[in-house]
Amino acid sequence: MKIKILILITFCFFASSVFANAPKSSGKYKNWESFTLMTNDGKVCFAQTKPVKRAPAAIKRKDSRIFVTFRPNENIKDEISITSGHLYKNSTVSAKSGKSNFSFFSQGDFAWLLDENEEKKFIKTMKRATDLMIKGKTKDGAETTDHYSMMGFTKAYNTAKKTCS
Repeated sequence: MKIKILILITFCFFASSVFANAPKSSGKYKNWESFTLMTNDGKVCFAQTKPVKRAPAAIKRKDSRIFVTFRPNENIKDEISITSGHLYKNSTVSAKSGKSNFSFFSQGDFAWLLDENEEKKFIKTMKRATDLMIKGKTKDGAETTDHYSMMGFTKAYNTAKKTCS
């Protein structure tokens, strides 16, 4: 009986620490949502969305997402990251909205912009855009295309930014 209680207490302790570190929604705005997460390095806030359309359907992959992240304890703000749900081939990942084009560098299954200036330009584009298209290549060279709606981006972005300011 004591062993069962000890196991139950141990499980509850680990379960509570896992759930304590799970991202908590701080607002859903149309296709975007903002979250807060406590880590060992401090508070992390981010806005994220999933694509409204992914192609080709024949390629099996995990979820695709765009993130804008704030980590005040690390002096990081407006960090843009993308995952298309697969390992990227060592090549650039492209984002396009209207006449605006951006190139991301990839590592593993994520891609980032090169510097702060590009991130500021990309966020400005995202605030004005209605949609965004991300193209990447799988490790095997197949091209994937994800279409994102920007509806709700500005509110989700502002919420994440304010929560971590």
